[in-house]
Amino acid sequence: MCGTANVPAEVIMGNQGQDVAISGAASWLSLAAAPIFAGMALLTALSGAPDMLCASASPLGGMAAMYGLMSAFHLAPWLKLIAHHR
Repeated sequence: MCGTANVPAEVIMGNQGQDVAISGAASWLSLAAAPIFAGMALLTALSGAPDMLCASASPLGGMAAMYGLMSAFHLAPWLKLIAHHR
């Protein structure tokens, strides 16, 4: 026996309205990553403080470069949003 014979379908499959809300929240959350990483890269580059683990003479080296790359990698949701509105 499966054990789900007396369980309502909403419990097994999830509430469709809740699934849509979660999907919408995930969509907006995916848009938050790129600007946050860009801000972190900017703050790290402008602070002038050397990185804890990888000290480099360039302000764009180390953590600032990593945050810049992370921002670039997370641009896909923004590009999809821009393409969708055209």
